[in-house]
Amino acid sequence: MTVRVVIVDDQGMVRTGFGVLLNAQPDIEVVGEAVNGEEGLRRVAELRPDVVLMDVRMPVMDGLEATRRILDGAGDGVPKILMLTTFDLDDYVYEALRAGASGFLLKDASATELADAVRVVAGGDALLSPSITRRLIAEFSRLGGRPAPSRKRLDELTERETEVLALVARGLSNGEIAGELVVAEQTVKTHFGRILMKLGLRDRPQAIVYAYDVGLVRPGD
Repeated sequence: MTVRVVIVDDQGMVRTGFGVLLNAQPDIEVVGEAVNGEEGLRRVAELRPDVVLMDVRMPVMDGLEATRRILDGAGDGVPKILMLTTFDLDDYVYEALRAGASGFLLKDASATELADAVRVVAGGDALLSPSITRRLIAEFSRLGGRPAPSRKRLDELTERETEVLALVARGLSNGEIAGELVVAEQTVKTHFGRILMKLGLRDRPQAIVYAYDVGLVRPGD
């Protein structure tokens, strides 16, 4: 199965370079490009890609607003959004994850890192490095007193699922969680899949945001 990609970036060299690298992969095809978020919306609607590489800062419409609009009312056929940034501690990290981005990729990523990132998010996983997770936690700490959503949905989780969600929110990978709980990694994946389904969440970034929002975990835990 070929992963279909649209690249949205106002820098022509980035679009061309990433296009060449991705089209060299046997299982990835760049089907379109756009120079800003507004054009990106049209291209995504027209081409229905699996993954969108979305620059954060662009003229006319930035990547945050474009991501929100693409994922608004998300359902079947909505692409995964992989944000492109120059620094992994970009000021927009927190808002991009809340907007529904599946991860971040530095613009100086190697060909292998680029292709692997596209495959990871296309497969339904999140690309969330430890530095991004730390940034997200720091932002929750800074925002402190922001009103929390209802914890009602949290009651639908089993005790073990709640435990897994808390470990995910602390930035642990599935393998690390498996080691912590002394279970198979596939068991962790199964638990996490049920967590997403029960809570109506899209992916790992949304799960982390939710866990901090409802106070299941707090910065410094």
